[in-house]
Amino acid sequence: MKSYQARTAVANSHANPLTLWSDLIFKTGEMMTASAQVIGHRTALIAMAGLAPSQRDQLEFTLMGQEKIEAASESAHAVAIRMMALQQELATLVIRQMLCNTASLLSVASSSTLRQSGRRQNKLARDTIANSAQAVSQLNASLADIAETGLIPIHARATANAERLNKL
Repeated sequence: MKSYQARTAVANSHANPLTLWSDLIFKTGEMMTASAQVIGHRTALIAMAGLAPSQRDQLEFTLMGQEKIEAASESAHAVAIRMMALQQELATLVIRQMLCNTASLLSVASSSTLRQSGRRQNKLARDTIANSAQAVSQLNASLADIAETGLIPIHARATANAERLNKL
């Protein structure tokens, strides 16, 4: 029978993707709120600048485009790096699953009685389901991490701009 700590660790590993996705949703909402503030402020600047924007307005307008390109570039780079790491994680996961199932299949094949074979097949099925659930949970957590990694540069720019423009 599994210990309490082992059961808790398994339960927490399955809850972890939910926590990661919740954090991502919160950060996305925060970024969207900051973006709305920045858009409102910059739209007002454009309207007030009219046909003859000041030097300060021109710098702000230039900064708008430059920041978007930089944030998108940083985001794409971070996601690409994290996707490469995910490929390694998936390869490790596949190899681990194959080795685990191979040992169980050999155990079933080497059964000396029908009863022993049935028990080993039952264990193989339970282990396969448990390992698959763990793999899906790990993949889900990795995907949430990739999404958050891509959001970080965009979130940082949007919230920093909202703070800066609110001071003006």
